[in-house]
Amino acid sequence: MNIGLIAHDAKKKLMQNFTIAYRGVLSKNELYATGTTGRLIEEVTNLNVHKYLAGHLGGEQQLGAQIEHNQIDLVIFLRDPLTPKSHEPDVNNVVQLCDTHNIPLATNLATAELLIKALDRGDLEWREIFKG
Repeated sequence: MNIGLIAHDAKKKLMQNFTIAYRGVLSKNELYATGTTGRLIEEVTNLNVHKYLAGHLGGEQQLGAQIEHNQIDLVIFLRDPLTPKSHEPDVNNVVQLCDTHNIPLATNLATAELLIKALDRGDLEWREIFKG
């Protein structure tokens, strides 16, 4: 499975802790992340992460393009809903693209854990058929 990972600045440490906790599950999949988030994940997990540009420099758009081409199976986007972003349209675009293309999306820790546990159980195998 191809997993997209994004974290706003206020959630980057949380993303690092999440990826440490679920390193075993994540290591069985291909990881894609916006630049800084990807680097931070690699530093704490030693997992290989395909890195886009930084989110505000086009990384979210790069992820969006992969979503549109059905090349991402799951997105974990730890958002900071309390701090306005200058690139809010790109942020909202990722969410909209996941909804449009039926890509499972977690925007907080609770749903991220549910999706990772579902992935580990094999509950997302339907994505392989869907990608067909």
